[in-house]
Amino acid sequence: MTVSPPPPGDIPDTAEPLTPEALAKDLGAELAKLEGRVLLRFSGMAEVNGLQLSYELVPREGVLAKPSKWRKMGAEEQLQLVAQRASADAKEELHRMVTAFAADICARAEDAGLDPMMFLLALSAPESSEPAEYVFERIEQRLTHAIERQQEERHAALTRESINLAEYPASFEMAYRLPRRFIALLGPTNSGKTHQAMEALAKAKTGIYLAPLRLLALENYERLQNARPGGREIKVSLVTGEERRIVEGATHVASTVEMLDTRTRVDVAVIDEIQMLGDRDRGAAWTAAVCGAPANVVYLVGALEARRAVEALAERLECPIEVHVMKRKGPLSMEPAPVRKLRNLRRGDAVIAFSRREVLMWRDMITESGFSVATVYGNLSPEVRRAQAARFREGAADIVVGTDAIAMGLNLPIERVVMTTSVKYNGYEEEEIPAALAKQIAGRAGRFGVHEEGFVAGFDEETHYIMRSLLKEKIPPVPPSGFSVAPTLEQLHRIAAVTGEQSLSKLFKRFVHNIDVPDGFFFPRITEEQSDRALWLDTLPLSIADKFTLSLVPISSKVPALHMAWQDWAHALAKRKVCTLHRDPKETYRHNLQEVEDACRLYSAYAWLGYRCPEYFPSVELAQELAREASERVDAILQAQNMALRKRRGRRAA
Repeated sequence: MTVSPPPPGDIPDTAEPLTPEALAKDLGAELAKLEGRVLLRFSGMAEVNGLQLSYELVPREGVLAKPSKWRKMGAEEQLQLVAQRASADAKEELHRMVTAFAADICARAEDAGLDPMMFLLALSAPESSEPAEYVFERIEQRLTHAIERQQEERHAALTRESINLAEYPASFEMAYRLPRRFIALLGPTNSGKTHQAMEALAKAKTGIYLAPLRLLALENYERLQNARPGGREIKVSLVTGEERRIVEGATHVASTVEMLDTRTRVDVAVIDEIQMLGDRDRGAAWTAAVCGAPANVVYLVGALEARRAVEALAERLECPIEVHVMKRKGPLSMEPAPVRKLRNLRRGDAVIAFSRREVLMWRDMITESGFSVATVYGNLSPEVRRAQAARFREGAADIVVGTDAIAMGLNLPIERVVMTTSVKYNGYEEEEIPAALAKQIAGRAGRFGVHEEGFVAGFDEETHYIMRSLLKEKIPPVPPSGFSVAPTLEQLHRIAAVTGEQSLSKLFKRFVHNIDVPDGFFFPRITEEQSDRALWLDTLPLSIADKFTLSLVPISSKVPALHMAWQDWAHALAKRKVCTLHRDPKETYRHNLQEVEDACRLYSAYAWLGYRCPEYFPSVELAQELAREASERVDAILQAQNMALRKRRGRRAA
């Protein structure tokens, strides 16, 4: 490093009046007016690691004044200020600063494999009025961003190399090695497709049933228990996220689709509601089930619009497929006119609304008009839904009022479906229901073996007209590519290993944006709720595995009490604190329906977490017991409310 700045002299004594500009020039500086400032700027040359670097920079105290203040100064004051600020010491200090800064930038740039001159050329750009420190800061920011971009590109490349979705089917080793074949049973509701698949499952020596809902898993668990193929009893286990009923020597398992055991080979697997392959949030579970079900024969049961999708998957997996298109066993017709009035309802009707509040409101109105009512909506536990459905099935209730929860999983002797509305909240806004959902709900009317024909009606003119149109509408098929794939913990650890990343949110982003997706047949997917949870979980001292588990807990973030409980569990796990449940005597006396429903969901979510982190959430059995008790209380409250409404009507009539 060399430096040879010319030493400035004193203010020279000349016959001509000396200007500040001339004095600055004599002292080796330049006086300039720029960006609302009067300033001094030094030019020089620094040598760093063999590089010759020119610079034009404002020294630490090189800004003299604003133009208005400068004009008000006397000539002598201006000259004194220039002489003071353009001193040899100031020039020498700036030179040392430039040399040290440039040496640091060179070292960092070379370590990153970057050309330092890309950044240091800014030292000789005279357009800035900021002191040198600010110029250094901007150059440093540019270098930092360039290093981050380069690191990002390197990490993205390493992520692509570590996970290739074209190899996704091979990750299910057991299924990948098996000579599997698919049998697709596709058709509308009440076509007997599930019955046919379950018959085949019951006859098999070993098998598994995969359901979209805990309620369906429970129903078919009991269905298999009661089956007697060839006079033999079937030993069945039930496996859901929140409950395990493990039977020693079990040959069959009824399970929710997310709980698929991919390592235990069976003869037959039944994957229900296969059209869920196209579901935005849960489709990845069906992709995994089709690719990973370790069975010789896999039944794919669902709506006809899934045909192209299952054929494409079978071809990709190199598995033969038989497609059986099933027809509805009894006719389904639109009523000639809307219902219009409560007194026009009749026994065997299912009245459909799309929110808990609306369901309870219609229940109250229908009960007060003289009918007995069973109630079914999504917030109810499977046990309560079954109990309410049983009241309708056994004739204790004339009418069932429910949400679209009726459309999946409950076999009810419904003769007519009455729609109170065709509009549903989608999480962001109210919108008309899709034709697929309209047909699935309507298809529950006319249960085969109970009614010869099913009927559909709107309660009002507009809903009736829209339902008629929706039932005629052609349903778009599930796309034959872009099948959702959710990350596994093993994949997240693989990305973390090559990038050093420990943030769950950033690992999710890398999974979505950086893994290799050669032809888009399989596509990475993270739910919005899981992504939001990851951001919050990254604020806690938790391992990737713990954060990933907590991001999946099946509990609503939209219910404040439940969300707070989830956060408390996360804090407890972060502190490695055991979180136990205790029976609260006050709970027995709760009569607020919403509170008891939420308590039931809370205990179920605790049980889910307890199965995955038993060391810190050990009260699984108590959680299940409390959930069952809460379910019984919900059912009792619903029945008590119905009874009170009927008594009130009786008093009015009297």
